[in-house]
Amino acid sequence: MGRMACRIVGVGLLAVGLAGFALPTVLGLHLTTVHNVIHLITGLIALYAGFATRTTARFFCLFFGGGYLLLGLAGLVAPGLVSEVLGHAPASSRELTPDNAVHAVLGAALLAASKKP
Repeated sequence: MGRMACRIVGVGLLAVGLAGFALPTVLGLHLTTVHNVIHLITGLIALYAGFATRTTARFFCLFFGGGYLLLGLAGLVAPGLVSEVLGHAPASSRELTPDNAVHAVLGAALLAASKKP
């Protein structure tokens, strides 16, 4: 399950990363150049993990799942810090709600996919 999740997430992150350059507010998200580059790099790593061993895919799901979940939660608690890291203008948690929700759901999904079958 982890390998398939990595493949799906990899394609999705690459798509969002590329679309973000042309449509920085696609799906109500706030995508900047830094944000897009992070999505592209993470997407490439996810695809690599998706075609590598189960252990590699599981590690990706655990590591990046935890990271994305923490990023989603941090966006609620400290939106200014997250905005600065991702290259946004200072934003409130309300402005970043779609981003926080996507990050939290992606993180939770990856963590769920990391479980051994």
